[in-house]
Amino acid sequence: MDKNIQTKLEEVRKQEENLIFKSFSNKDALEIGLSIIEAAKGLEKPIAINIVKNGQTVFHYAMDHTAPDQDIWIKRKSNVVLRHHCSSYYMRLYNEMKNRSYYDFYSASPFEFATHGGAFPIKIEGSGVIGVITVSGLAQEDDHNLIVEALTKFLNRTIA
Repeated sequence: MDKNIQTKLEEVRKQEENLIFKSFSNKDALEIGLSIIEAAKGLEKPIAINIVKNGQTVFHYAMDHTAPDQDIWIKRKSNVVLRHHCSSYYMRLYNEMKNRSYYDFYSASPFEFATHGGAFPIKIEGSGVIGVITVSGLAQEDDHNLIVEALTKFLNRTIA
């Protein structure tokens, strides 16, 4: 087994365990979404971001120089989170570690699901997953990290 994958998988698992909300409002989605956009501006890279809460899109923004294709990526990555209640990057690493095809193992269509980093669950203490934050436009690990950094800052948490 690839130690690098296992190390990354453990790191993502810790992120998911630590980045849990007591509550999550539409105002929170706006603040987090704007924070992610500001971080992307600092990278000088165009991204699209989408935040869904209880089946409703509560935040969506596509920076200049993004393409409609990114909305398709957002939907496919979000579907992974909503199906498995963990980040799309976690599922990517988990299936790499198992040396298997996500699409074959879960009978999932690559037109509907994408195990690429950049979709992260919105979890509420005592309730579970109520939504998903998704970023598209960077390398998958960078999409994932933009979300993690914004949530770490928003929740004022540190990840051991």
